Amino acid sequence: MTLMTWSWIFLVFYVGIMIFIGIFAQRKIKHADDFATARGAYGPFFLALAFAASTASGATFLGSPALGYEWGMASQWSNVLYPVGVYCGVLIAMRLIATAGNRFGNRSIPEYLGDRYQSDGVRILVSLLSLVLFFYLAGQLVSGVVMFQLMLGLDTNWALIITTTVLLFYVVLGGAHADILTDGLQGAMMLILAVVVIVMTFMAVGIEGGFSGMISNLAEQDDNLITPLNPSTPLYHSWWSIFVIAFAHMPLGLLPHLGNKLWALKSDGDRMQFIKLAAIFGVTLGMMGLGGLLARAHFGDSLYLDGANPNQSLPLLFIELFPTWLAALIGVGVLSAIMSTADGLVVSSSQIVANDLYRRTIAPITKPDLTEEELDHRVLNISRVSTVVILILCMSLAWGLRDTNVALIVWIGVGGMMAAFAGPLVVGALWRGVTRQGAYAGLISGMGVFIVLHAQIINPYWFEPGPLRDFSEWLYAEGPNPYSCAVLGEIVSISFTVLVSKLTKPLPKEHVETLFGS
Repeated sequence: MTLMTWSWIFLVFYVGIMIFIGIFAQRKIKHADDFATARGAYGPFFLALAFAASTASGATFLGSPALGYEWGMASQWSNVLYPVGVYCGVLIAMRLIATAGNRFGNRSIPEYLGDRYQSDGVRILVSLLSLVLFFYLAGQLVSGVVMFQLMLGLDTNWALIITTTVLLFYVVLGGAHADILTDGLQGAMMLILAVVVIVMTFMAVGIEGGFSGMISNLAEQDDNLITPLNPSTPLYHSWWSIFVIAFAHMPLGLLPHLGNKLWALKSDGDRMQFIKLAAIFGVTLGMMGLGGLLARAHFGDSLYLDGANPNQSLPLLFIELFPTWLAALIGVGVLSAIMSTADGLVVSSSQIVANDLYRRTIAPITKPDLTEEELDHRVLNISRVSTVVILILCMSLAWGLRDTNVALIVWIGVGGMMAAFAGPLVVGALWRGVTRQGAYAGLISGMGVFIVLHAQIINPYWFEPGPLRDFSEWLYAEGPNPYSCAVLGEIVSISFTVLVSKLTKPLPKEHVETLFGS
C-alpha cells in the first residue's frame, strides 16, 4: 500500500481514539470547574506525560528540526536549554500557584493573578493579554497542515479544516479532562518517537560513515552548520543568544494553557515527583531537534526550493528512511504532538471568555440574581461555544501564516506573555512584597518591551553616533530573535515589578498570609 493509504488508515484509527476519549471525558464533566481544570483528578506520572506533551507542541516536532536543518549544531542549544528553563520556572512557582489556586477555586491563571493581587483589573488585563496566545494555537494548526499535506496529500484548505474539526469535537465534549487524557496518551507516543529520532541521528542512519560522516557532510555544505555558534542567524550568533534560551523559557510552564494543569494534580505531596518526571520527559522530547541535522545531511538545501519548506524536514526524513507503513504511523505520532498543545490552548482560551470575562466580570453586573447552579450552567455552555469561535478564528490566522516557521509563529504568541508574566507571576510566587501596582507595572512593561523590540520599532539612526546608538543597534539586531526579546522584556518586567512594589502600598497582611502561610 502507498504512504497515503497507510496514513488514512492510521488517521482514522487515531481520530477514533480521540473521539472515544472525548465521549468518555464528557462523563466526567459535572460542572464548569471540571471542564476548566479537572481539579485533583490525576496522578503525577500521567499528568507529567500530559504536561510534557503540551509543553513540547508542534514547534518541537516540526519547528525545532526545521531550525536544526537551517542552522545546524548551534540550534541544538535550544533542545537542552528550553526544558531546563521551563521546569525551573514551574518549580519556582508551583507551590504558591497550586496551593493558593486550589484554595481560591481558581480555574485559570488570569483568575489566579486577579485573586493574588485582589484586583479585577489585573484579572481582566491578563485575560486580554492572553489573547495573544491565539498565535500559539495558530502555530499548532499550521503544524497540522504540514502533516496532513505530506501524509494524506490534501491541499491546505482541507488539511486545516480536518485539523480544526478533530480538535473541536473532543475538546468541546470533554474540556480539561479530554485535554489531559488525550495528552497523556499522546505524550507516551511522542516519547517513543523522540527516542527513535535521537537514536537514528546518533547512528546517522542512511549516511555513509555514520555520525562522523554526517558531520563531514554538514561541514561540506556550510562550515557554520557544525560550529557551537552560527553567525548567520541572530537566533544563535552569540553566547548571549544561547543564554537567553533558558532564561526566556522560565515562565513558559506557567502560561494559561499549561499552568491550569497544575490544579489537576491529585495530591500536593506528589509535586516533586511530578516535576522530576515532567522534566525527564521534557528533555527527551526536546531532543527531537536533532533530527534536523540528519535531514540536512540527507536532503542538502533542497527544502529551500519552491514547493518545499524546512518545517517538512522531519516528516520527509521518516518517509525517506522507513518502510511506508512505519512512516505513516510515525506521522500520526507527530500529529499527536500538535494536538497535545492545541487542545490545552483551546481550553485555556475558552476560559478567558467564559470564566475570567463572563463569570467574574460580566455576570455580577448584568445577572447578579443568578443562582450558583444557573451561573455554572451558563459558564459551561459559554465555554463550549467560545471553543468553537476561538478555533474558527485561529484557523483563519493559521491560513495567513502557513508558510512561516512553526517555532517562530509560536514565539509571536508566547514571547510577550512570558515577558509580561516574569514579574507578577514568577516574582510574585517568590516574594510576598509584590503589590497590585507592581503587578500592573510588570505586566505592561514586559509585554511592551517585547513588542517594541521584536517589531524592531527602535531605529538606531534616531541617535547620534556614540554609546546610545551602539546600544540601539544591538537591540535592533536582536529583534528577529524572540528569545532575546523575551528575556529583555522579562528583565524589565521584574525590575518594574520590584521597583514599583517598593514604592507602593502593600497588600493586606491577612491576605498575604492566606497566600503564603503565616
